[in-house]
Amino acid sequence: MTDTRAQLIKYISEDAVFHGDFTLTSGKKATYYVDLRKVSLDHRVAPLIGKVMLELVQQIPNVDAVGGLTMGADPIATAVLHAGAAAGASIDAFVVRKEPKDHGRGRQVEGPDVSGKRVVVLEDTSTTGGSPLAAIEALEKAGAIIVGVAVVVDRNTGAKERIEAAGYPYFSAIGLTDLELE
Repeated sequence: MTDTRAQLIKYISEDAVFHGDFTLTSGKKATYYVDLRKVSLDHRVAPLIGKVMLELVQQIPNVDAVGGLTMGADPIATAVLHAGAAAGASIDAFVVRKEPKDHGRGRQVEGPDVSGKRVVVLEDTSTTGGSPLAAIEALEKAGAIIVGVAVVVDRNTGAKERIEAAGYPYFSAIGLTDLELE
């Protein structure tokens, strides 16, 4: 395990894992909740996320851009963009709105044009895979070539299987075992 990844796991474990009774996106109940926004927007942790996720994304050849459904993917994509720029990689970021804008240019995918570009859909914490799949639908309408889905924390609740069944490679940086939740 890299030192950067170990530091990231420590911050997530200490600052983003909450114990109690929670209802997940899927409607299922859980005794813990991983709220990655607590750390993905933290000045100490965002650079770690960027480095760890950049390493994950770089396992996929010729990625042009990263991003996903707003809000969870936004800080992850920005962290990867900055880590990539610092490392000399040319990886842009994009944001996928839940719905197309009803004014201006009416876009659902914001940022540099993704048409014909090889993109990786990002997610902070994956439970059902619904958010990445919704982003994929919008991105394909915009002409993007989806080359993978990459998540910071996989909850091991079926997202990987659902995304792979839809035909997309799935990558995760951290699992429940890493966070000592399994």
